[in-house]
Amino acid sequence: MSAFFRNPRAARRSPWAVGLGGKGLGGLATALALLPLSAGCRQDMHDQPKLQPYEASAFFEDGRAVRPRVPGTVRRGAVIGDDHLTTGRVDGELATTFPFEVTAGVLARGQEQFGVYCSPCHDHAGTGQGMIVQRGLKQPSSFHVERLREAAPGYFFDVITNGFGAMYDYSDRIAPEDRWAIVAYVRALQLSQNATLEDVPAAQRVALTGEAGQ
Repeated sequence: MSAFFRNPRAARRSPWAVGLGGKGLGGLATALALLPLSAGCRQDMHDQPKLQPYEASAFFEDGRAVRPRVPGTVRRGAVIGDDHLTTGRVDGELATTFPFEVTAGVLARGQEQFGVYCSPCHDHAGTGQGMIVQRGLKQPSSFHVERLREAAPGYFFDVITNGFGAMYDYSDRIAPEDRWAIVAYVRALQLSQNATLEDVPAAQRVALTGEAGQ
């Protein structure tokens, strides 16, 4: 038999006994007996004391737990600013004009953003034969059909913003200014695929035809 059981003093001097306040096995039994009671005092974060919406509350004078909105509160997702720029609409109707001047810089930005976000489905010419379509995704309409050639610029902005059919919205990925730049580039694509010789400036016609005056 070990010295622990032969000598009671050794038991009282053991690290185990000291850890239990010198009470040995009796202290351990007491601690185990009090353990279930200590669990009753636990307060989890998911069960914290709080008032739920529409509950009554004696703390506020109106007796309601839910508080009225502060005047001027803007709902989440609300659009603030120029409607033409941020919604693609003017007086509730799809805009037929751009909210800023379309320059060479705007077209260059539109081409860049179109290549990133649009070309995987619409391809770089806008015919709807992008690489993802070739892998089995639903084919979008070509930008060069009459319906889309006659569509207002605000229509394209609205589709980019809110999505259409299998296309999800890009409102959280593309800034409004860049959406308009993409629309401008789509217009340039439509013109490039349906232009006539008369649409080419005279200075460039020579390079295309090889003859002056044509």
